[in-house]
Amino acid sequence: MEIFAFFLNNCRIILKLGLFFSILAGCTTNPANPDPLEKFNRHIFTFNEKVDKVILKPVAQTYQAVVPKPVDEGVTNFFSNINDVVVVTNDVFQFKFKQAATDTTRLLLNSTLGIFGVFDIASKVGLPKHEEDFGQTLGYWGLESGPYLMLPFFGPSSLRDLAGRGVDILADPRVYYADEAKLRNFFMTTDVVKIIDMRADYLDMEQVLDTAALDRYTYIRDAYLQRRKYLVYDGNLPKEILEEEGLFDDIKPQPKDEMKEN
Repeated sequence: MEIFAFFLNNCRIILKLGLFFSILAGCTTNPANPDPLEKFNRHIFTFNEKVDKVILKPVAQTYQAVVPKPVDEGVTNFFSNINDVVVVTNDVFQFKFKQAATDTTRLLLNSTLGIFGVFDIASKVGLPKHEEDFGQTLGYWGLESGPYLMLPFFGPSSLRDLAGRGVDILADPRVYYADEAKLRNFFMTTDVVKIIDMRADYLDMEQVLDTAALDRYTYIRDAYLQRRKYLVYDGNLPKEILEEEGLFDDIKPQPKDEMKEN
């Protein structure tokens, strides 16, 4: 009963925060420069790079070398399954009820037959993984992303996504585990494993980043902001944003005469 009451209380908090940020949506605009804090952000980025080089990357490389691939996939699936609770919550907040039903089925299937999500049974039967969070929910309701932020340890974000991250914590099922002391230990242990697992998954992509990026900071920032826009609009970016990004001309249909010449 205590856990249920705690859950209901957190639901009320989430709804109140959602209402608060929705009200702010009408008076919040993006700055002309999406990265007005670039000088500060670059310092944080340099710090993160050093932490990664000295600690995180070596640990991730050891993890990848020692942990068998099936176990690694199981760990990734486990945390993905926990995240599906957050996904379903934000499906509902965005009125995506059909997707919410699909994601709920996915969550139940993987949590039971998939043994707490270790095995991704749902994907194999045609229930795809969706990405939804409260930052996207705020964007769905019209709140602009605000200035770009580089967070210590956590990496790229924005003012909107930082607020969303705080709300998503309340939807994390781990919040309802045991008392506060055990909760802190449980969060710390699982988060450390999650971070190492995620970093190991990105090891193979690092060479691509080093090859493609003349400036790693700019490349990561631009990729993050574009991806977040894509997720907010579910891939259906409005014409205004396509023009702003210089992408609209690339997807305009060719005149019939030009098509014949080609």
